[in-house]
Amino acid sequence: MQKKDLTEKKVLVFGTGISGIGAAKLLEKVQAEVILYDGNEKLCKEEIRKKLPKDSKCEIVLGALSKELLESLDLVVMSPGVPLDIPTVEQIKAAGIPVWGEIELAYQMSAGTVLAITGTNGKTTTTALLGEIMKAYADSVFVVGNIGNPYTDAALSMAEDSYTVAEISSFQLETIDTFAPKVSAILNITEDHLNRHHTMEEYIRVKELITANQTKEDYCILNYEDEVLRAFGERCPAKTVFFSSERKLEKGAFLDGDAICLKTDTETLEIVKTGELKILGKHNYENVMAASAMAYYTGVPVEVIHKAITEFRAVAHRIEFVDEINGIAYYNDSKGTNPDAAIKGIQAMNRPTLLIGGGYDKESSYEEWIQSFDGKVKYLVLIGQTREKIQEVAHKCGFVNTILADNLEEAVSICTQKAEKGDAVLLSPACASWGQFDNYEQRGDKFKEYVYALKKA
Repeated sequence: MQKKDLTEKKVLVFGTGISGIGAAKLLEKVQAEVILYDGNEKLCKEEIRKKLPKDSKCEIVLGALSKELLESLDLVVMSPGVPLDIPTVEQIKAAGIPVWGEIELAYQMSAGTVLAITGTNGKTTTTALLGEIMKAYADSVFVVGNIGNPYTDAALSMAEDSYTVAEISSFQLETIDTFAPKVSAILNITEDHLNRHHTMEEYIRVKELITANQTKEDYCILNYEDEVLRAFGERCPAKTVFFSSERKLEKGAFLDGDAICLKTDTETLEIVKTGELKILGKHNYENVMAASAMAYYTGVPVEVIHKAITEFRAVAHRIEFVDEINGIAYYNDSKGTNPDAAIKGIQAMNRPTLLIGGGYDKESSYEEWIQSFDGKVKYLVLIGQTREKIQEVAHKCGFVNTILADNLEEAVSICTQKAEKGDAVLLSPACASWGQFDNYEQRGDKFKEYVYALKKA
């Protein structure tokens, strides 16, 4: 792909967080004239300036966008955290200015082969897993995107022989233009981010955009057990390969007893035995299927895939074993930021469990999560903005062993007091972390800190 020349083009970067700063840095490296913008006029320009390189010539603008500035722009790069239906963005669109996201910007400035993963749950584990497989196969591999490494930071280091493994969120997919992975995957689609996308139909449409620029020369890996994705497979622009943890497929990846297999047009390949894996739960078998299929259709030999996935350990904050103290096992599943992800956390537990939930309200419904407890959860200890809402739902569903805590530290203390030898304490909130923590990583790190402190008590 021909890289776009942005030399001396006037580009406004909308948003001053990690994504916005990353985009601004990249744009200055390719000699664009950069304006870093945020609609919040109360922000401090000096604090924003500190995030930029010392030699940055980037102009910082806060508050309203003037007509003169708008008319002078060649391009706007949106940070994923900025909703596209706010008046300022509508103003930009109405002015006819091209709007890219950080993913599109990085893609346009990079080279090599792109493998991209989206879905409601399992993205981070699958991305990390595929990243390890590709690192075992190739010398130049970049694992980027929503996994915590900005795509924009690495874009200019990518060469024609590079492989980029990218975790892409729905927020990031809203603003792609030419982004076209060689192999994509949509792992599943369940209710999430309705406070941003408003309807499930729109959320589904945005997730499916990962394939928008793919052709029949490319591949898309889809979950056969997801009815939305099964139907999408019929109209997907790329070659479709399904995976399933529930049945053997005519073609694709599936579970056959304790073996994960991949059936192609010509043969059935055994990828790995589940007992060889170091990650727990059926959802992780699905992640292995998706990553293995993506690697195989990129050209990676089965023996390389097998070695990498048997050595892979759980991603931090995703059903991560923290410690066992006085016979009680502690697990950090802070990445369980919606009910469906939190259901996977519960399903992976093989002990009686004291569960810590609650947080920021993304307007999710919690009935299915509560119903998934299936006698496994002894107590549900709730924190955050949603604690009363979830308690009310739990009681309506017949689960009454709920306790409200003021914060995460108190929740850990309550669980430790209530737990018995042989139990597990699981942080799997079913909610976002905002309001109490900057992100789910910070929430998970705090949980681990409180657990480790128990040893010293």
